[in-house]
Amino acid sequence: MDELAATMTGFARTLRAAGVAADHERTQNLLRALDHLDVSDQGEVYWAGRLTLCATPDDLPRYDRCFAAYFGGRRAGVARTSTTSVTRHLAAEAETRADGEDDERAAPATASRVEVLRHRDVARLTEAERAEVHRMLSLLRAGRARRRSRRFESAHRGVLDQRRTIRDALRKGEVARLRHRRHTTRPRTVVLFVDVSGSMAPYAETLLRFAHALVRSEPRATRVYSVGTRLTPITTELRHRDPGTALNDVSRTIPDWSGGTRLGEELREYLARYSARGTIAVIASDGWERGDPALLGAQVARLARQAHRVIWVNPHKGHADYQPLTGGMRAALPHLDDLVAGHSLAAFEQLSERLAHA
Repeated sequence: MDELAATMTGFARTLRAAGVAADHERTQNLLRALDHLDVSDQGEVYWAGRLTLCATPDDLPRYDRCFAAYFGGRRAGVARTSTTSVTRHLAAEAETRADGEDDERAAPATASRVEVLRHRDVARLTEAERAEVHRMLSLLRAGRARRRSRRFESAHRGVLDQRRTIRDALRKGEVARLRHRRHTTRPRTVVLFVDVSGSMAPYAETLLRFAHALVRSEPRATRVYSVGTRLTPITTELRHRDPGTALNDVSRTIPDWSGGTRLGEELREYLARYSARGTIAVIASDGWERGDPALLGAQVARLARQAHRVIWVNPHKGHADYQPLTGGMRAALPHLDDLVAGHSLAAFEQLSERLAHA
């Protein structure tokens, strides 16, 4: 794969994470179009992508935001891109580039840098790099698996709707057509527990920004709790449209930042007060349990019996030499459906895909 194809494939991946159906066929159409255009002209690239990768009017603002974040649009050809904080950040960064940098290489260089940032451990980023990752995370349109509900809706196929069929026959004097119905679907509820203890401090803000993306995508089917030495509901605070404002509200709500972790006790409290039946339970923690690991294992087992799926997100899982050796992880591991990484933007994109198909 040449540099252009790799760049545009990465851009299409970013679009898919934001909810744009930029599939393989559309990406190939874009590459074929670019064969006939000046790819050093960012405006031509912008319009080629907009025409080939977007399928509905709803895709257009998402495309603009992603293009601004991925390529750092600052030329006349991309004047219509969104003026979000992502654009302002990238434009300001562009102004600080060395004067001798070749303008024609600006877009590929920015795209390459963004692709590298997607896979970097957020704990090892500079403040500016972390801010950029957080801005890209704000573009994430988190997917969600759906479950069958008890309600029905009219359908061309499905179960025979005897009541409506008979009612039509009585009104018209004959059975003109058979009526059918099917179960409606609704998004599965995600319950997310975010560890805000001291050992999770390098990752807590990024995890909470991911939680904000989940709440923004499915506000009625997402519940978020911080866990440390206390179980604190923070869903309401995360419903604010602006992620910065939401996190400021969260920081004022959580009473036990950077303390210890008593996850077993907090899961026991949650299960005593609420039902997790049919939910996707997500625990974001490194497993350093200050309480009794046996209690944690027992509560994760209870959670697994109720939930549709239990996913544990451990930032250290993204490291090649990771082994689940902490007492908490060893106790919980037999009851988990998935143990996944949570250390980078790419890891959160993959987690979003997992939630969409759980």
